[in-house]
Amino acid sequence: MFKKLLLLSIIIQLYFNSAFAHALHYQKLNKLEFDIYRNNKLVGHHIYLFNKKNKYFTVKNKIDFKIEILGVEIYSYSSEGIEKYINGKLDSFSSKTNHNKKKKYCKIYKKENKFFIEGSSYKGITPEKFMIGTWWNHEIVKSKIQISSASGRIIEQTVSFIGKETVEINNVKYTALKFNFFSSDPSLSKDKKLNTNIWYDEKSLTWLKASFDKNGYWEYRLKYID
Repeated sequence: MFKKLLLLSIIIQLYFNSAFAHALHYQKLNKLEFDIYRNNKLVGHHIYLFNKKNKYFTVKNKIDFKIEILGVEIYSYSSEGIEKYINGKLDSFSSKTNHNKKKKYCKIYKKENKFFIEGSSYKGITPEKFMIGTWWNHEIVKSKIQISSASGRIIEQTVSFIGKETVEINNVKYTALKFNFFSSDPSLSKDKKLNTNIWYDEKSLTWLKASFDKNGYWEYRLKYID
């Protein structure tokens, strides 16, 4: 256990503590597009659009997927959100989500140098340090808390470095850093527990892939990068 913790610490120091370890690390990106698979069947898409103008940096994301059996829709999810940064630091976030026709929302805003959440699952002040669970920003591996981008729920997490793996996307091979994100709170019900694997490109720290088990095996696979 000690060796694993030490290795994780070294990896984070080498790859994630540079002077550019913040949102503006991604300022040259224009678009990330992921295909979403459930049990190896394509069910939807997740798109991020990046825009940098002077000191302002915004990230818009849109996700849509649905599951059908014999032509009958049994599950659907759609969401749109926008993160706003000033000089590389989070200024605000907002999203609207339709989950099986149930509406969810999350708004994070700053007031008197403190962040507050207005969400369908939580309303109140944020923890002192947190990350929004939109996954594109590699800094999330350093955070002990992420906030659900759909509902504002505060998720305490433990991050483990699994190792390096070769990931092939569109006939291009990447050396990826694989991490597991797991809920720190053992009292959570199974449907609330976080247990997600994330792969980031070793060189660019771009998000490449994700996987998790929840009513099936899900994978996010990078389809397009600009």
